[in-house]
Amino acid sequence: MKSERAFFLDRDGVLVEDVDLLTDASQIRVLPGVVEALQAIHEHGYLSVVITNQTVIARGLIDETELGRLHDHLREQLVQSGAPHVSAFYVCPHHPHADVARYRVECTCRKPSPGLLERASDEMGIDLAMSFMIGDRLSDVAAGQRAGCTTALIESGAHRAPPIVGMSSEPPTPDHRFADLREAVHTLLRGQR
Repeated sequence: MKSERAFFLDRDGVLVEDVDLLTDASQIRVLPGVVEALQAIHEHGYLSVVITNQTVIARGLIDETELGRLHDHLREQLVQSGAPHVSAFYVCPHHPHADVARYRVECTCRKPSPGLLERASDEMGIDLAMSFMIGDRLSDVAAGQRAGCTTALIESGAHRAPPIVGMSSEPPTPDHRFADLREAVHTLLRGQR
């Protein structure tokens, strides 16, 4: 029986500044309020699970090992700032038009598909219906809805960007909209009391 609850979090535009193609640790800038949001998630007994599409791998700009090092750096930076450890990172390296042939696939893990959330649920015992998906693009919302999570859209500016490859013509409607992660987490947690 799956008993864990999680906040599934997009990375770029939610945890860190969206720099379009993040390939170096020097580009990582944790957004204001993220440390407090992660503390609240942890204090309320939820897991924090990052769910991210990373086309930088599909484009051949970095490899999966280098991305792992970037995520290790981000984890360390967050902990040094007072945040608890992020529970896990789940990454989709694929893209239907990838430059690197082995990543040029129609997969089930690339948001808006729910594959990464479902994999995290299976591996970590997470009850998706008791969990949240927070992102700044409608593809995040679509993945969360397809997985059965409550969804929240961070209105970072990217929420107005053209749909990513794989989005249907009918955009999903998020359950909630917020200005940033801190507001999202605190409001959603208040609703769980």
